[in-house]
Amino acid sequence: MEYEALFGGLYAGRRVFLTGHTGFKGSWLTYWLLALGAEVTGYALEPPTDPNLFEALDLADRMVHQVGDVRDLGRLREAMTAARPEIVLHLAAQPLVRLSYEEPVATFGTNVMGTVSILESVRATPSVRAVVNITSDKCYENREWEFAYRENDPMGGFDPYSASKGCSELVTAAYRQSFFGAQSPVAVATARAGNVIGGGDWAPDRIVPDCVRALAGGQPIIVRNSDAVRPWQHVLESLSGYLWLAGRMLQDGHTFDGAWNFGPAPGGNLTVRDVVDAVVAEWGEGSWNGPEPDGKDLHEARFLKLDCSKAADELDWRPTLDADRALRSTVRWYRAFCRGEAGAENLTAECLAEYMMAARQSNVAWAHP
Repeated sequence: MEYEALFGGLYAGRRVFLTGHTGFKGSWLTYWLLALGAEVTGYALEPPTDPNLFEALDLADRMVHQVGDVRDLGRLREAMTAARPEIVLHLAAQPLVRLSYEEPVATFGTNVMGTVSILESVRATPSVRAVVNITSDKCYENREWEFAYRENDPMGGFDPYSASKGCSELVTAAYRQSFFGAQSPVAVATARAGNVIGGGDWAPDRIVPDCVRALAGGQPIIVRNSDAVRPWQHVLESLSGYLWLAGRMLQDGHTFDGAWNFGPAPGGNLTVRDVVDAVVAEWGEGSWNGPEPDGKDLHEARFLKLDCSKAADELDWRPTLDADRALRSTVRWYRAFCRGEAGAENLTAECLAEYMMAARQSNVAWAHP
């Protein structure tokens, strides 16, 4: 399938600077950007898990791969100015809620001061025209209500991770107002997605990787918070939002400044119990136990939804896959990989092609020239 015409053909030959490219979402995004014909420079720490999707896809040899910490302003600025990107996509983060309780200083340092370093580096890089800071749906002040959060709802965060993402949003807004206003050639936005799933995520304390590890090892899945409701979506859904947003910003400048939600299709707000049951059913065998507290007594949000009407109305973006298709696609990737039936490259390429086909059949704006 021809990819370079997607997103209005805006990525073919474009220079993109991507932080966090060695992580789960970053690896999928790198793979897609390369398929779109972009020239990608990545800046991140070494891959955080073993195995990991970045190495499984051999991405280091297909891009400019730089290992560095986003808190290191001097090194980051040097890397960005040398890359001369037109688009900056900032994904680098400490992404785990429970780890943020154990490492709050590192979490705030990476997620808040890392954002400052990115924006300072952009100020020093004249080539940049569009910046998208990827934060989280957990940036909102979660009141555990049944209403979906909108972009103008207050920032908050009970735990260090969630608070750090709220802070990252505030930092970005302050830089936009102070340094990237209407007279600046740089458009700046933030993107907030739900709980992403997809093949190749091996992070601890995430329910789908936890399920896969248990199932592959013939062990029951241990579930902590089975009744928690989250907005679940395939990783490619959120990435399509980021790519479409950045492309429109490159084309139309400040029109698309600000915050954007990219959540799942209706019905994508499921309990952890629903997700685990679906994973076990698609895997073909297995069981789970829970809810089982681990003795840490750490607060985790129980209810969270996103309102994505702004992206639908102003960007003409909407999700393509319902929760059932997203879960089936994810489990098929893992099952084939864990059983040695196919390699990561073939599985990821197949998944991306299927998603492109579904997007075109759904007639979403970005999937057509």
